[in-house]
Amino acid sequence: MAKPRLFLTATAAVATIAFTGAAIAQQRQALNQRDVAEAQQQHPALVAEFGGAETGARGAYVESIGRRVANYSGVINPGQSLRFTTLNAAVENAFATPGGYVYITRQLMGLMNDEAELAFVLGHETGHIAARHSQQRESVSRRNSIGGIFGAILGSVLGGGIGSAIGQIAQQRSQLATLSFSRNQEYEADTLGIRYLTSAGYDPLASSTMLAALGRSAALEARVQGNSTRSTPEWAQTHPLNENRTRQAAQSAQRTGRAGTGIRNRDIFLAQLDGVVVDDDPEQGIIDGRSFTHPDLRLQFSVPPGYQMQNGARAVSISGSAGRAQFSTGRFNGDLGSYIGEVINGLTGGQAQIALSPLQRTTVNGIPAAFVSGRTQTRSGVVDVSVMAYQFDRDTAYHFVTLTRAGQGMQPFAMMFDSLRRISPGEAAAIRPRVIDVVNVRAGETVESIASRMAYRDYRVERFRSLNGLAPGFRLVPGQKVKLVVYGVRRRG
Repeated sequence: MAKPRLFLTATAAVATIAFTGAAIAQQRQALNQRDVAEAQQQHPALVAEFGGAETGARGAYVESIGRRVANYSGVINPGQSLRFTTLNAAVENAFATPGGYVYITRQLMGLMNDEAELAFVLGHETGHIAARHSQQRESVSRRNSIGGIFGAILGSVLGGGIGSAIGQIAQQRSQLATLSFSRNQEYEADTLGIRYLTSAGYDPLASSTMLAALGRSAALEARVQGNSTRSTPEWAQTHPLNENRTRQAAQSAQRTGRAGTGIRNRDIFLAQLDGVVVDDDPEQGIIDGRSFTHPDLRLQFSVPPGYQMQNGARAVSISGSAGRAQFSTGRFNGDLGSYIGEVINGLTGGQAQIALSPLQRTTVNGIPAAFVSGRTQTRSGVVDVSVMAYQFDRDTAYHFVTLTRAGQGMQPFAMMFDSLRRISPGEAAAIRPRVIDVVNVRAGETVESIASRMAYRDYRVERFRSLNGLAPGFRLVPGQKVKLVVYGVRRRG
């Protein structure tokens, strides 16, 4: 069950770059061993939450570029101290932990057009580590420890144990909220990324072209989401990128005296990018319109009109004007009654905080099901909590947990409960991933003609221009390499 942005966060206000962090980063320094131990401990769970890591040639390529720029970071023994991981996640995201782990997602890589832009992103994140930005925000990090952030999001509605318990469904995500930085820290990381980029022989202008790509993508995503049921998780939202920041990066690049020169390695990068999955990976389920479909689990459900979904590694979150819900699974011993009891215990932390109705059994689209509903007092008032569970086979069950205003009970989500169904083998086989296809422009082809091959139902030209950084009116040249998003062959789940 697994779109958002965390990369290069900065507020939209204009700021003057502060060089405190940059000065720190020039000194040779070792990483804090407590931070290293925590990062090592959290790494497997974080990777799992983001759908796994690239372990093949693409992952090795990203790591090699990361090590190349990290050599100029001032971190002692960067080849051993710093780790670079490519995540199988449908989010435009990159982040770093103070213990030396740098992460970048395949979705963010899809926005890039050359190796120098990749080097800038990895250099920016390395800069956060070298400048000890997380240590400067340690009090925030401790306050927002594992399990705290997502629980806090729902805790504002639920309060107490139930909010924290629901938060455990996505507890690993909470690490990311501790990695947001101040405006000046983001500018410092940009400055350091440009410094590392230039020292490693890359064109420093890649910093501004990368930031511009993020700005284009964010603007397009805002338009697309206006007609979409996909929402950006609160824990991964970024402050808006601004034109001033892109302009300031370009000015910093010019001051190096090497702007427009140095390595770009476009063809090498595009060769590595060719075939990468974009958007949802079918192995984690896909959101299409109001429906969530998981081809390997052979199930589908739809949310009510006006509701939005967020896909995670372990749960699908649903939110709308009348309430919130999550779809997930758990251990199942063959009895839906005891299964629901375990779900309730998980919500309450084992404490009887919800006055529940008697268990009721039913059938939904031929699937045995059961449900309970109850009421609980929260800091924000009384809310109704409901659990609807389905028995798919002897060993497998799935469930929704819903939160609605007092008196509404399960009604706002009745349509969703009734929509859950099994999908046929043919339906499952028809679901294919979207992948990047690097093609050479042929004589006579235009932006519009090539964009018509994009594997989307809307905004094809706009998506193609954004993906390739093409300004309005740009004319393609025969032989030019461009990226398309097409339907690929699905890996066997």
